[in-house]
Amino acid sequence: MHDFLHIARERGFIHQVTDEDALAARLRQGKLPAYVGFDCTADSLHVGHLLSIMLLRLLQRCGHVSVALLGGGTTRIGDPSFRDDARPLLTDAQIAHNKAGIRRTFDAFLDFDAGALMLDNAEWLDRLAYIPFLRDVGRHFSVNRMLTMDSVKLRLEREQPLSFLEFNYMLLQSYDFLELNRRAGVALQMGGSDQWGNIIMGVELVRRVAAEAGTPAQVFGLTTPLLTTASGAKMGKTASGAVWLNPDRLSAYDYWQFWRNAEDADVGRFLKLFTELPMAEIARLAALQGAEVNEAKKVLATEATALLHGREAAEAAARTAQATFEAGQAAEDLPTVAASLPAGLLDLLVAAGFAASKGEARRLVRQGGIRLNDAVVEDETRQVEAADLRDGAAKLSAGRKKHALVRVG
Repeated sequence: MHDFLHIARERGFIHQVTDEDALAARLRQGKLPAYVGFDCTADSLHVGHLLSIMLLRLLQRCGHVSVALLGGGTTRIGDPSFRDDARPLLTDAQIAHNKAGIRRTFDAFLDFDAGALMLDNAEWLDRLAYIPFLRDVGRHFSVNRMLTMDSVKLRLEREQPLSFLEFNYMLLQSYDFLELNRRAGVALQMGGSDQWGNIIMGVELVRRVAAEAGTPAQVFGLTTPLLTTASGAKMGKTASGAVWLNPDRLSAYDYWQFWRNAEDADVGRFLKLFTELPMAEIARLAALQGAEVNEAKKVLATEATALLHGREAAEAAARTAQATFEAGQAAEDLPTVAASLPAGLLDLLVAAGFAASKGEARRLVRQGGIRLNDAVVEDETRQVEAADLRDGAAKLSAGRKKHALVRVG
């Protein structure tokens, strides 16, 4: 069980830990419950959340208790961390819809039959009484210190408004840790590096309340590194938007393609974080150079996709890619754009997610980056017509790696 910290550090999951020696000792004593919180701002999580999800999965594989905490309560406020403005307030109906979508993601990564837990902080936050909360919890927080937290300080330094609603977020996140410690014995809160200040305040709150009750608590915090690509881009963001984890938001094929398109310099690091291949095999793949690195990328894509969508879907995506890119065939399960023909090429490029606007699509055509049925398109006013269909579909490509089928619909 104590191997968790060793494996997590070896694979690159750890950025900061409170009292690592004491945490290692606690891990050796037996099952340790640990949690990560996920606010319900959309009906699917995205690849930016995947590092924390994989850490929960690793924790359970090492024999401990992983707790996925849905922020049914905190979503009603919105985390101000590293944001320039307030998050849009969602209705209760929207939050309930988003929670239902997010729950499905965890079924692929955690084994709830084997002891993993999924909880919702609306269970306790929705029932809080304001004055008792201020007396029991608020008195442990110094406003002076709260103003030094990056989530608050940066907003104030830029003279951007921070509502009293948002200012309360760190109190509620800290209270989550206290409540989870009471309910499920949770002793470790994990999260991204941007959550370090909030996590520290939660650790201190649990310790203070426990000490006042005469029952000292041993609790810890751990953060993962801020993950960016080798070129400095935020992980999980693409020109066409977030890389969603739910299949109704992003197909297994498109998810496979996201990993297949990883930058060469990222392959070794991503294999450690987002697959469960042995470290020796990862070292072999990471050492590949030149054209051979593409084989490592295919392994990364297939292994990462298998964890989320299942092995069968991952291997089907790999076969589709091989048929499309290596044999030049328009495979049937490529992403599809339904259109009434004739349709403008620029509109189809936007609909396929190859461009964010018609202006961007026009530039791609002028640069020679667009092909229709594998032929370069030079005319930005080109219409895709019924005559362009081959076996009921036309193949639209942007560069060498982005492809979609245009069908009548």
